Amino acid sequence: MRQIVLDTETTGLDWKNGDRVIEIGCVELLNRTLTGRRYHTYINPERAISAEATGIHGINNDFLADKRVFAAVAQEFEDFVRDAELIIHNAPFDVGFLVNELKLAGRPIIRELDSGNVIDTLALAREQNPGKKASLDALCERFGVSNAHRTLHGALLDAELLAEVYLAMTRGQESLMMALEEEPRPDAGASLASGTERMPLKVLRASDEELAAHDAVLVDIKDASGGCLWRS
Repeated sequence: MRQIVLDTETTGLDWKNGDRVIEIGCVELLNRTLTGRRYHTYINPERAISAEATGIHGINNDFLADKRVFAAVAQEFEDFVRDAELIIHNAPFDVGFLVNELKLAGRPIIRELDSGNVIDTLALAREQNPGKKASLDALCERFGVSNAHRTLHGALLDAELLAEVYLAMTRGQESLMMALEEEPRPDAGASLASGTERMPLKVLRASDEELAAHDAVLVDIKDASGGCLWRS
């Protein structure tokens, strides 16, 4: 099972108002194990970044001036995420921006961005713990994932943190999968198939005191209900 944990940074909060993607960060999970493969790129949005957004991720237009535009990185991004399930925190936000970028670049919408191929860890966290904080920082604290080095948002750093958070959130699923995939022992049922007798079962019988206590309960039931089937 191949999964890609993905995060983006943007010029603002709404692609419908013309905001654009300025950073993409991805890390790869293979059978629930970090492989060390990453995809990371900065993107020239060809528009100004809002002051509020810069305050969150620390990226400004001067830094992005010599970076490639989205159309120039689209193919390598698509190649990295192809045939993978995507894991995104607040998926509608990132998916909306990425779909918009693909449209602006004149490229088809890749199926990996279809809602059926995306796990939204924000929705998952709210389902697991209704009413509790579900930000990435809150989840790091809840699951013991160190984010002390996270002073600003960053797509690759946040993707790396989210990968660890996701594995912690779904550890019970991992145990269940392992149990389902566990093969039976070669000798399981061999004694029955070969006719070999099993070891005798140990029988624990009630003591006289326990039998007397049981009988007293049946008497009480009979007196309270007018009859007791077990004393017939």
